[in-house]
Amino acid sequence: MKTKLKKWLRPALFTLGGAAVGYLYYRFVGCSSGTCAITSNPVFSTLYVGLIGFLLSGVFGKGCNGKCNM
Repeated sequence: MKTKLKKWLRPALFTLGGAAVGYLYYRFVGCSSGTCAITSNPVFSTLYVGLIGFLLSGVFGKGCNGKCNM
């Protein structure tokens, strides 16, 4: 059970962090004219940056620790 939790903890934290950053970006920077596809809507901004956070969680994963076959 703990290994499953550890496996999903990093992606969950990166996704939640990305979603928070996406909402904060909408709130403080955003798009005042409403013509921007992503930043004009808080839902789109939150989901988009949350997805980016999820993808980045794989990039910043543990790696091979010298055991990869190249």
